[in-house]
Amino acid sequence: MAARVIAEAIRSTLGPRGMDKMLVDSLGDITITNDGAAILDEIEVEHPAAKMMVEVAKTQDDMVGDGTTTSVVLAGELLKKAEDLLDQNIHPTIIVSGYRKAAKKAMEVMDKIGIAVDLDDKETLKKVAVTSMRSKAVGTAREHLAEIAIEAVEQIAEKRGDRWVADIDNVQIIKKEGKSLHDTELVRGVILDKEVVHSGMPKRVEEAKIALLNCPLEVEKTEFSAEIRIRDPSQMKAFLDQETTMLREMVEKIKKVGANVLICQKGIDDMAQHFLAKEGILAVRRAKESDMEKLSTGGRIVTNIEDLKPEDLGYAKLVEERKIGDDKMVFIEGCKDPRSVSVLIRAGLERMVDEAERAMHDALSVVADVFEKNRIVVGGGAVEAEVAKELRKYAVQVGGREQLAIEAFADAVEAIPRTLAENAGLEQIDIMVELRSAHEKADGHLM
Repeated sequence: MAARVIAEAIRSTLGPRGMDKMLVDSLGDITITNDGAAILDEIEVEHPAAKMMVEVAKTQDDMVGDGTTTSVVLAGELLKKAEDLLDQNIHPTIIVSGYRKAAKKAMEVMDKIGIAVDLDDKETLKKVAVTSMRSKAVGTAREHLAEIAIEAVEQIAEKRGDRWVADIDNVQIIKKEGKSLHDTELVRGVILDKEVVHSGMPKRVEEAKIALLNCPLEVEKTEFSAEIRIRDPSQMKAFLDQETTMLREMVEKIKKVGANVLICQKGIDDMAQHFLAKEGILAVRRAKESDMEKLSTGGRIVTNIEDLKPEDLGYAKLVEERKIGDDKMVFIEGCKDPRSVSVLIRAGLERMVDEAERAMHDALSVVADVFEKNRIVVGGGAVEAEVAKELRKYAVQVGGREQLAIEAFADAVEAIPRTLAENAGLEQIDIMVELRSAHEKADGHLM
């Protein structure tokens, strides 16, 4: 019952005519979306069956990146049909066996009706990306966002043997309020949500040689407590001079290896900042570990400044600080053999930016899936209707009580086109009769 309640809660969000949900969390923050994963992520559930439905959505989102609402609606319908079978005294083992056979047959049918995609066919890729964003409130910017998603995946995709692999974790999504969705842009490099640490440093460096440090540019404190008695001001000056000398030597080391940009994962002392500025080195501190990994621009992250060598430096055509909205950010572009890109999402309102991020995530995911699987199926509930038709034929061949479970699976699959019709304000029964009739006449030809 609890699982079916979860499925019913998000059923109305399915499809291009699906409705949005307004979610208010415990802090009073409002989220407006019809993204299944986002909705279920906000819902607090206690019942084990309901938690299972939330896990279904999370797994779908992690594995595929889209189709979370479809998966939850389908799972809820399968449970509902299973309950009906139990009421008819069908043993759970038979239901499970029938469902497994039906799932295997459904996969065979989808493989058969799948359409091979030429990865150079930008128009088809664009249609796939736009379809994934149909239910998102991004208005006329869908095509623009779709083009960005395709470019981003093309940039990060790499061929391994005879297949393509596209890891969308290599696409960094940065959100900033201001301007419009049409100003969203793809940056062939990495964006650091940081600013240059010292006002005297250059704000733009071309042909950048980048040192990546995972150690502080500071005089480290001793691991044990120590008390030093100073009897003369000159002793204090000597201590300060020694600190300055140590920091100067660190900066000279960076300069000596030829670096003109420094990205540091830890802190940079004020005096070190001063010396870096004097040497004309652009520096950023406290960069995220994930950004540092993306930033390995042909270089290597060094954990001890004494080990820094010229061959450890990365390269980028341009490193520049730019003002985006009210914030300053550092753009690193033109990296050597880049495997990471960034999407800078712009919109006037925070909620619009958040919704655009969800839309971009879905678009990136489905385009990456097309690159990896190289096949698509038609939408609008046509695939589900074809699968249901073939499952009913298959159920007759299987016979016995398992036939009932397979037919129940077919009915559950048809919940998708039925829900699409319902959300579009159409008469479900009439639409399903027309759909079944069309599929019988088409004999497997869906295009």
